[in-house]
Amino acid sequence: MSESLTTREASPGGTKVNGLDLRRVGSHPNHWYPIAWSKEVKPGKAFAAHFAGEPIVVVRPQKGPVFALEDRCAHRQIPLSGGVVKDCAIRCGYHGWSYDATGKCIDVPYLGKDKLPNGVKSYPCREQDGLILIWPGERSAITELGPLGAASDKEFKTREFGEKVRCHYTFMHENLMDMNHQFLHRKQMGQISPRFLGRRLGPDWLEVDYSFARTEGAQPIGEALILSSRRGASREHKDLMTIRTEYPYQTLRIWTSGDEPVMNLWIAYTPLDAEQKWNRTFGLLSVRRPKIPGILDLAWPALVWFTDRIFKEDRDIVEQEQAAYDAQGEDWNQEVFPPIRDLRTLLATNGLAMEAADRRAEISLVP
Repeated sequence: MSESLTTREASPGGTKVNGLDLRRVGSHPNHWYPIAWSKEVKPGKAFAAHFAGEPIVVVRPQKGPVFALEDRCAHRQIPLSGGVVKDCAIRCGYHGWSYDATGKCIDVPYLGKDKLPNGVKSYPCREQDGLILIWPGERSAITELGPLGAASDKEFKTREFGEKVRCHYTFMHENLMDMNHQFLHRKQMGQISPRFLGRRLGPDWLEVDYSFARTEGAQPIGEALILSSRRGASREHKDLMTIRTEYPYQTLRIWTSGDEPVMNLWIAYTPLDAEQKWNRTFGLLSVRRPKIPGILDLAWPALVWFTDRIFKEDRDIVEQEQAAYDAQGEDWNQEVFPPIRDLRTLLATNGLAMEAADRRAEISLVP
């Protein structure tokens, strides 16, 4: 990660970066990844989640913070998520073995306290802005988690969105970063002409700026709510959009005037299966509240409907990209847009080749 991206080259054809297949690069585990919405984990309950093929149980005691363990009982490998939460521990539903928030086995009903077996793996876990996140990597590398967009800013109203998407997470990064795909959304937004204004990049981040003009069609109500203005068809490029990948997250901000954005999107893609061909998307879409109190709340259902339709189109198209990759056995993409070539290099440089991850797992199993 210390090598500057400006000294590296991405392949113009396909997604080989320095000979490495980008779609075989896994999400690097040394970051905070969301695995559940706070509302999904009820008090006194457990929730089953995954990260890159590893089963994880999230536990919310009746009192105290949530915690996360591997979702396997050390006894018979039965999922702990099917067990019972009691006090600040979870009890396996098979033989009643109990584990605390550190993963330590604290009770086996038919053994003495001095004969307790080993416990299970625990994950650093935190709850922020309606999300439950874990750190699946090395504990010595743990860093602080910054703000999740504008979700905690009272000047904004935020909606949660996202679901499981059947594609490698890198397709998601490319889709959001490349606004040249606005033609895909022509039925929802009319004909939009994007203008690429420039990019800035570093070892683990990339920012791209765009402006837009609507050349045909009427502005949808959902877009007007986001921009706090009605815009007709025009050849004039207005507004500013900045999209940033700051590995492994993405943000998208829109300005219509002044120094403060009117929209702020924070989004993360958590790999689910070992091959990382499925991800769960977690998005926080924040819209600045207009000067008229309550108007955004009244119109919120229209904004939700509009953004859901846009996300569905994006989800469908990236799943088609994954299907093409699977059918061809490799990536035949011919990428000509320089920012996406830069993005591919960034993702390959900061990710972890899945073959390397597999070897690391094998080594860790050697006694």
